[in-house]
Amino acid sequence: MQHVKIDHYEKVRAIFDILHGKKEADLLVRNLNILDVHGETVYQGSILVYDKRIVALNPDEATIKVRQVFDGKGLYAIPGLIDAHLHFESQLANPTALAEAMVPCGTTTIFAECLDLLSAAGEDGVQAAKDLFRDYHKLPYRLFAFAPGKKTAASVTKAVLEMEPVIGLGEFEHFTYSSGNDDDFHKAAWVREKGGFLNGHWGVTALSDMVLNYLPAIGVSNNHDVWTGDDIEKSIRYGFPTHIKFGVGSNEVIRTLLRSIVDRKFPTDNFMLCTDNISIERLQKMGHMDWIISLCADMGINPIKAIKMATYNTARSFHMDDQIGSLTPGRFADIVLTDSLSRINPLYVFKDGELIAEGGKLLRNADIDYSGMRTAGRPGLDDLTPQALDIVPLEVSADGRQAKVLLFDVYGRGHAKFHQEIWVPLRDGKVVQEHEGKTLSRLCVVQRYADGKRHIVSGLFQGVNVSRGAVATFWPAPTPYFVVVGQDSEEMCHCLKQVDRYSGACIVTDNKVEKAVMPLEIHGVMADMTVDELTSSAAAIDAALEAMGNRNEGEPVVNKLLSLFISLHRFRFME
Repeated sequence: MQHVKIDHYEKVRAIFDILHGKKEADLLVRNLNILDVHGETVYQGSILVYDKRIVALNPDEATIKVRQVFDGKGLYAIPGLIDAHLHFESQLANPTALAEAMVPCGTTTIFAECLDLLSAAGEDGVQAAKDLFRDYHKLPYRLFAFAPGKKTAASVTKAVLEMEPVIGLGEFEHFTYSSGNDDDFHKAAWVREKGGFLNGHWGVTALSDMVLNYLPAIGVSNNHDVWTGDDIEKSIRYGFPTHIKFGVGSNEVIRTLLRSIVDRKFPTDNFMLCTDNISIERLQKMGHMDWIISLCADMGINPIKAIKMATYNTARSFHMDDQIGSLTPGRFADIVLTDSLSRINPLYVFKDGELIAEGGKLLRNADIDYSGMRTAGRPGLDDLTPQALDIVPLEVSADGRQAKVLLFDVYGRGHAKFHQEIWVPLRDGKVVQEHEGKTLSRLCVVQRYADGKRHIVSGLFQGVNVSRGAVATFWPAPTPYFVVVGQDSEEMCHCLKQVDRYSGACIVTDNKVEKAVMPLEIHGVMADMTVDELTSSAAAIDAALEAMGNRNEGEPVVNKLLSLFISLHRFRFME
């Protein structure tokens, strides 16, 4: 936290004087139905605010002096919502653009990872962190960040641990921590010495029970790697406050998890809600924590319990329940006014006692220039040929009429369904792109900078389907790779080389003509755009693909393609 000398005598004396009518408070929000997350009740009352914090519940209005009065119109007052685990880069938006889409949803606090951005910055990772966190205190949401637990050099992690607003170490790479990686030992030791928090990516689907003991034993603070009810049971049994995530493409997973909580009667005090990763479009169309609370209620979780999973439970897990997560004296005045507890409708959003969003619109944003974080493209595909993208069968049947190939799916249907090996027809030595009566597109995963033979993985894909043209994008962390989807190697190669001109981008081409471009110029992982520019750019990508035969549902295609890299890395399809 910022080391500003505080005159505590003046602070406590001011609060005493306010409560005795001798000093003016900043704000009185009256005519409320206030949610008490401790007693799990609702009561009628008012909230008095001074110096960003709540100083009184139901103050005697005949006694107090107050500068401003806000009529709550009988609405419910709930604590500002908290996202317990979010990756900054996954929205493709810079921090101020994220605010514009997220804060009107009632979110006033996030706990954020930044590992991909810092990994993409490489040797400049420390400077990238400084640029990302610059003026963070001006943002209209409360930001707590984590130094990278994976994908970056240990020296970067150590330096970032000393920065504000960093409160601990981000998620480990479960393949390295489970193999006894010495850098991981050092990272864990550094954050333990500082008394910070350790985010947990447990590796529950990949590691043995014996190995899984390691993270809780060294004091990891939480776990967001759960995909089924059995994963949840194990996670809470090992003592983890457990994140229930609903990010990009995870519609099926989140419903599975919530259904398990209800059916198996897991105590909800064990859980926090988080996005992990989410698109700006989804924030704007469906909402953020407000939406997931409503989904919890729809699936049978008591609405007050659901709200606690997005407020008090998270605050308590990070030992900040004396600052955020409830509407009680001493806590920051982060308040959401809604007309329903089961279907959160954030009509008014206060942070630090200031009205910052109303009716779905952000009223004040920070003015922070991120243009200095843009990086130029460094092409690496000059020698790539179309022939290198042709599908190479994993195996050919004895009669030469069938080929075994990889079939990839979008990330959101869960890791178990991300890739499989299938048999498809082989005609004239070429793979026929058909499976179960459907014509599929091809997908190639292409290494950007080859040291010798370029690493390329090819297969079929059922996440995006075009009859012609191609779409390609790029992700630099932990190693620079592209994905391209199309029907024809020549077109796919051309599309890849267009993306290769940028530090990062998503591009659609048709007959070697660019149809839509979304530059991701902040270290190749973020767009330096406003929310309107970003959503327009993503919509243009989708529209161009629709003209080529794709029928997209849910998340924008650019987000679906970028989320592939999560599983491509997890299943070691990138070297």
